[in-house]
Amino acid sequence: MFSNNESLSLLISFLSLFIQTPPLPEINVNEWWGPRHLKSIQDTSIRPFVVEFNASMIADLRHRLRNTRQMTPPLEGTGSEYGFNTKEIPRWLRYWAEEYPYQDRVVEINKYPQYKTNIQGLDVHFVRVIPKVPIGIEVVPLLVLHGWPSSYLDFYALIPVLTSVSPHRDFVIEVIAASLPGFAFSDGAVRPGFGVDKMAVVLRNLMHRLGHKKFYTHGADWGSVVMSNMATFFPNEVLGYHSSMPTIFSPLQAFARIVGDYFPSLVVRPEVADRMYPLSNFLSKIVRESGYFHLQATKPDTVDIALTDSPAGLLAYFFEKISVGTREYYQHRADGGLELHYTKEQLVDNLMVYWASDSVATAGRIYADSFSPRYFSLRTDSIPSSVPAWILQAKYEISYIPPWMYKLKFPNLVNETVLDTGGHFLALELPVVLAEDIVRAVVEFRRLQHKGKKKEGRNCEVNSDFVDLLCLLQFYKVINLLCI
Repeated sequence: MFSNNESLSLLISFLSLFIQTPPLPEINVNEWWGPRHLKSIQDTSIRPFVVEFNASMIADLRHRLRNTRQMTPPLEGTGSEYGFNTKEIPRWLRYWAEEYPYQDRVVEINKYPQYKTNIQGLDVHFVRVIPKVPIGIEVVPLLVLHGWPSSYLDFYALIPVLTSVSPHRDFVIEVIAASLPGFAFSDGAVRPGFGVDKMAVVLRNLMHRLGHKKFYTHGADWGSVVMSNMATFFPNEVLGYHSSMPTIFSPLQAFARIVGDYFPSLVVRPEVADRMYPLSNFLSKIVRESGYFHLQATKPDTVDIALTDSPAGLLAYFFEKISVGTREYYQHRADGGLELHYTKEQLVDNLMVYWASDSVATAGRIYADSFSPRYFSLRTDSIPSSVPAWILQAKYEISYIPPWMYKLKFPNLVNETVLDTGGHFLALELPVVLAEDIVRAVVEFRRLQHKGKKKEGRNCEVNSDFVDLLCLLQFYKVINLLCI
């Protein structure tokens, strides 16, 4: 007999027989996104890069921090429900202007080798750490991508774990932590339409430039969406995909979510049902916390004028999102709960990367170019990818997706790791936990490679009989499409 969620997933698979899978979009791997006049003189070298906090930039920043207008007091009895509490901001501005150790921190930021190279007209910035290993140990490449309002610095604490040699495995990981195009020290596109699908192509080309025709990936937030597109477009190159924020947007998963609001046991295991339902709570949270999303998906440049000009505004805007992304209930705290999980240096380091690179505006455009009619028309989340996938889901992540539902996109889902703690910014909050999970995923991906076949994800809350039926339904779906 099938369990409830197996029965619903079987129904979804049956419904999928009548929904034609969209075709794979045409992919131009050489599409030019930089200034057109530079196309004929593109420099494809890999150049060392060093982050600088020069004296004039620091002086200007301190002047702005010291000369902010007096802020409107928060309403009585509120924490950060109306936005980051204005009583808390002055102490952060004093720290940033007077106590933040600029030169010590820039040394810390530069502790790993950084580079730039021009891909499709855009200078792409990345950290690359190649471990030295004894004979007999293979070095395998891993591309890791951050989201917004994060940066490549999120992964610094993971690097020692990922690049360490272990007697329990015959490989070690080379880490490539890239700045998403438009973020930090990576150039943004000079014309519209540069969504996550286009970024996936650029970053795949980056890996080729580095000599890696096949590689593993990890993504968080927007990085996860970029990596999902990469696995869709280049399934023979992505050896395995690890995500700490799995997401799909398709009619079938939306239908399943709605059904689950009435019958939760049909969709999700009881022990994690509260992460999805009641649906009214989830939708209320999305409406309450996604104002920035709608703004940046429609008119990003307007708000970015303020964030680019005012470091106080940038701090308040970013800290509010980091606070609620860490724990939603921190909105009731005046301090946002930030220092319960992160150091002052970590939080301001991230601000400094955006400020020093003047990338606030180009980073914000990812929302407008990815939540667009052009991108939605591709329906990439409805195109299954054969790439082996592994998902990690933190307790306080923005949303939870049942493994069987994620298998609609990644049929070769290998494993789900469920945490009883942790929020959206997991690389900063629990770096060792995340790094060790990535290593476990790569171990399993390699095991599947060595077996010469892809695993069918049988440990993801489905039994073997159900998998066989699901495979049979997929087979009939193929036959159905061939007959159209």
